[in-house]
Amino acid sequence: MLLFAGLGNPGAKYANNRHNVGFMAADAIARRHDFSPWSKKFQGQVAEGTLAGEKIILLKPQTFMNLSGQSVGEAMRFYKLQPADLTVFYDELDLVAGKVRVKTGGGAGGHNGIRSIDQHCQKDYRRVRIGIGHPGVKEMVHGHVLGDFAKADGEWLDPLLTAIADHAGLLAKGDDNGFMNKLTLAMQEAATPGQAVAERPAPKKQSHIRQARQPAPATKLPETGPMAAMLKKLFGNRS
Repeated sequence: MLLFAGLGNPGAKYANNRHNVGFMAADAIARRHDFSPWSKKFQGQVAEGTLAGEKIILLKPQTFMNLSGQSVGEAMRFYKLQPADLTVFYDELDLVAGKVRVKTGGGAGGHNGIRSIDQHCQKDYRRVRIGIGHPGVKEMVHGHVLGDFAKADGEWLDPLLTAIADHAGLLAKGDDNGFMNKLTLAMQEAATPGQAVAERPAPKKQSHIRQARQPAPATKLPETGPMAAMLKKLFGNRS
């Protein structure tokens, strides 16, 4: 049995926040693999299903982000799981939007949800870091994280969540690199959605056949004056 936890804040107010992309990933997995309906348990919402032959407990803590470890820790103790059995999906400021990286252990990187889980579950669990990009200056971080995804973000967010759900079985099997590779390919395809590359018109070939020169237009001879008289003496009258 494995525990997959997606992090976020509960309530409609936060539903589309960048900080809630972990919830979004959990929802996408549940839909794609026909998990059970969500139910209340462990101070969170829980759904059960199977990935790659492994039983999976999906958990969305409802304790608010900063106390995520309370919910995750309670579930871990109930099922007698070890840190190696836990995978957490969450937003990552230090990754470009749409990039995903998987690692085991490490620091919280300023993420309060991860810091809380570290306190309750130790640190040696797998982290699926979903890039949301950085606003560029520290003063804008809070608003960026708790701001909604823009409509244009759907161009990368929707295919990314679909790919996470489609290939979540690789995480269940412990194939972290395979999972990341599949996501990379999926995002490359999303960037060029099956559209054939427009063919460039072939350059015009230079003809090696020389065209016959057109005769120069006839010069109009003067009809009166000294020049006309001289020409008449030389060539006579021609019609």
